Amino acid sequence: MKISTIIFLFALLSACTESETEKMVRKTVVIESGESCHLCGMIIANYPGPKGQAYTKTSDEVRKFCSTRDLFSYLLDPEFSLQVKEVYVHDMSKTPWEKPHDDHFIDARKAWYVMGSSQKGAMGTTLASFGLEEDAQAFRAAYGGKVIAFDDIKLSML
Repeated sequence: MKISTIIFLFALLSACTESETEKMVRKTVVIESGESCHLCGMIIANYPGPKGQAYTKTSDEVRKFCSTRDLFSYLLDPEFSLQVKEVYVHDMSKTPWEKPHDDHFIDARKAWYVMGSSQKGAMGTTLASFGLEEDAQAFRAAYGGKVIAFDDIKLSML
């Protein structure tokens, strides 16, 4: 067998393995009483508003956040931004603000956010997260703020 054939087969096998890994999706987990925020250390369940969870490319350990503001502070930090593989937030159209239910997490990259509303989270002002833009617009109409997409959120906005 020629060396070029061996290299080709190795590259092909490596690509298959990577694509299978890329397809893996880890599930969100329940935020237990007493768990602390990965960023600030505050007890997550003690505060209202949407929370976040993230997985990195190199670990199966979930990182949990007491607010979407802390989640985005982590996601947009240049030290961590390229390491995050999966990220989730509560869909606040399906769960109460005061105590969000952990069975209503959604893909944060596909969510819509309301920044600058009158509703407060663990760190004061937070980003209200929604699965549908219409729900974000309805929340904005009730509580103020501005509707934005995931990719439009910048560290300077937090």
